[in-house]
Formats: sequence, C-alpha cells, structure tokens
Amino acid sequence: MEPVGCLVAGQWRTGGPTADRVGPWTRTVVSTATQAGDDDVRDALAYARRGAKAVARMSPAARAAVLERAADAVHGRRDELARLLALELGKPVKDGRGEIDRVADTFAVAGAEARRIGGEVLPVAGWARGVGNTALTHRAPVGVALSITPFNAPANLLAHKLAASFAAGNTTLVKPPLQAPAASAAVVALLLDCGLPPEAVQVLHGGGDVGAALCAAPEVGVVSFTGSAATGAAVARAAGAKRLVLELGGNAATIVCGDADIAAAARLCAATGYSNSGQSCISVQRVYVERARYDQFVEAFTREVERLSVGDPLAPGTDVGSMVDDDAAERVVAWAREAAAAGATITTGGRRDGATVLPTVVAAPPPDARLVRDEVFGAAVSVLPYDDFDDVLAVCNDSRYGLQAGLFTYDVRRILTAWRELEVGGLVVNGSSNFRLDHVPFGGVKDSGFGRESPRWMIDDYTSVKTLLLRGMSLFGDQEGIA
Repeated sequence: MEPVGCLVAGQWRTGGPTADRVGPWTRTVVSTATQAGDDDVRDALAYARRGAKAVARMSPAARAAVLERAADAVHGRRDELARLLALELGKPVKDGRGEIDRVADTFAVAGAEARRIGGEVLPVAGWARGVGNTALTHRAPVGVALSITPFNAPANLLAHKLAASFAAGNTTLVKPPLQAPAASAAVVALLLDCGLPPEAVQVLHGGGDVGAALCAAPEVGVVSFTGSAATGAAVARAAGAKRLVLELGGNAATIVCGDADIAAAARLCAATGYSNSGQSCISVQRVYVERARYDQFVEAFTREVERLSVGDPLAPGTDVGSMVDDDAAERVVAWAREAAAAGATITTGGRRDGATVLPTVVAAPPPDARLVRDEVFGAAVSVLPYDDFDDVLAVCNDSRYGLQAGLFTYDVRRILTAWRELEVGGLVVNGSSNFRLDHVPFGGVKDSGFGRESPRWMIDDYTSVKTLLLRGMSLFGDQEGIA
C-alpha cells in the first residue's frame, strides 16, 4: 500500500517519520502514515489562517455543489473505501459499505444545510429604545475548525465534521485516528477530487502531541472531538477557552418491557450489539428485561448471537470481524471473566482469537461489574432482570454516561415516562440504543459530552451570530400613536 501523507498547504507531504498500521485481522502492515512534525503544524496553521478568508467568500451554493458532487461520487468508491476499513480496522465489509453509504447521506445533508444558512430580522421596535431602528443577524463562519476523529467510524464521523464545517464556510484541520490513516485520507482525497478547494482542508497524522498542539493553537476557533471521555477531558484542557463539541463515551442501556415482541427485541439487540465488534459509543451494552420475560429473552438472544458469522472481515458474509487490536480484545474477555467470577453466567462466547472476540453474552452480572459500570466498547453484552419500570429507569441513570438508550414497549405512558426521565441525549423506541440517522441531532449528557452532531446542528457550532444595527432606519412602525 502506498504511504499516506500529511496534507499541508495544498500538498501531500510524505517525507519524515512514519507510523505503520498493522491490520488486526491480517497481522500485516496495511498502511503507513507520515507523522506531522512541528514544521507541518506551524505551516498548516499559517495556511489555515489565510485559507479561512478564501473559503468564507465562497457562496453557500458553491459549497453545496461540492458536497452534492461528493455525495454522488462516494457510491462509486464504496467497495474501495469499505476494503480500507476492513484492512485497517477489521470491520466487516458489509458494515464498511453501510458506513460509506452513510458518508454519502452525510455529504448530501450537509450540502442541503449549506443552502439554508441565513439569519433574522429582529423585532427591535417591540421595545421603546428600539423604535426607529432595524437589527439583522447572519451566521458567520468561525474561521478555522479542528476535527479530531475516532477509529470506530473514521469515514462517516470525518464526513460529519468536515462537511458541516465546510458547509458553514470554514477551513478545517483534520487529525485522523492512528488506526485509520488511509481510510481518512481517502475521504479527504475524494472531496478534493469533487472540487473542495485546497484552502478548505488539511490533514495532520500523529499522536496526542499533534492533537494537543492543534487544540491549543490560537488560530483554531472551534474543536470537534469524538472519542473517550478521558481523552475528551484532555482535549478540553489543551483547547482552553474555545468552542468545543465533544461526543464522548457511553455504556448504553436498552430496556425490554413485558409487552415487547421478545423475538424481535432479541434479534435487533444481537444485530446491533456486535456490529463493528461492539466498538460504538451507542452499541448495546446493558439490556434490562422485565423479570417475567427474562429467561425467554436470554435464551432467544443467545440463540441469535450464536448465529452471527465471525471471521475474515473481507468475506461478504461476515457479521463480526476483529476488534481494533489485541489489547482491546483482551479487555473484553477479562471483564467477562470478572463478571462470571462474581456470579454471572456466560451463555456464549467469552473467548478471543487474537483481536477477534467471539460474541459474548453475560447473564445477570452484579451491578458493580465493570462490564455494567464502565464502557466496554467491545463484543460483549450484559443481560439483567428488572421488576419495576421506575426502578429500572433509575438504574439506567446511575451511570456517569448518558448518550443514547433503547426501549422495547408498546405502552405510550412508558415511552413518555422514559423520554422524560432517562438522562440521555436520545431514546430509540422499539429499537436498541444502537440506531442513528445522520440528519437527526446526536449527542449526550454527563460524561458522554455536549453539543450535537448532524450537519444542521453542527453548523450552529461552526458559525457565530453576527449582528447589524441600522440606526434611524426602520422596517417597522416608528410612531408613538395614531396621528
């Protein structure tokens, strides 16, 4: 595979130190990325400062046209990009194709939102001091945005951050994950092929030192980060008094009520608990089942999980590939063993082969098990019984995280109660926690972060409200009364 360069000032730079990415399934080097040095960071920031003005002068229609061309072009690169995801991350190609389909949607939605950016005429004459004047607002680009993307969905989360930033009229510095440099660079290259001006994007590969330097740079006006809560805290410290959009971790809960379709709930939880080997911040991690249906659900869920095909991520029928690396896989099986030692039952899985974890179901772990309390981010799901609906809502809320939850029921009262009471950013009804539409706001509360992703809502974070006051000129009546 060709080396992956840093994109700085319109040129792909391949000189300097490199880092190899060893595929977790192939066990061979699948990509080699040039690591950004101090000079690259300095040059990128200087170019971004100049480029921000050029991008801001592009009309919304021109920005939208680029994004819409990219949305169409993605479909022709679908298999190529999905293969990169499989090689670098062990993500099954069918999951990778699904991610690339979402990239196309994200570009199209961002293009549509670029066309909608506007402002307001404010009702200043409603107050005495405003009579005789006019005030208007528009949303102005922040200037330079920094996007730090994660390994689990490197293509689509890059698309969200970069497309929304460009739609808003900004230039963007991209700091991709170490585990997916080639897939990330390929998405950027596709956008450039579709007319994204070189002033609009730069790519800097590297570790935490590169991310910290970019976060702290005064040229950067907004930082969008997706990753762990611990790294998010480090990003916030490095950024200081900057606008932040942080989409952090989760340990998502799904509740299955007694009136639910147990077979459908089991099937959906199995499909969404192990996709991408459970490496999603909203992956099904905890399933709480009303006690009268608990045994039935555990049996049906275990059966569905055992039907999942585990193996080569490049094979078209594979449901579960490898995790990002051996350490991540070992963490998952270790936490499952800990829960079993404390009285839980592993009904299937609980083993790994290298970086591949056999899909694992842990029945009735203790509430203080790490598998329940912390973010497992892997191919293991816990199933626990509950007796009272209000109590299970309180149990779900007893977490430092609050990203998204699932609820299986046809009881409207329970749906409204859960929507009101659950401390999460989103609730999926008759679906698991692991469902997202790219044109719907997405984000969490508590240690799951703040801000909302989805182009329409991200554009708010990537722009500033700018006010124009026209004294002595009024669009409204300026008389005290009827003459």
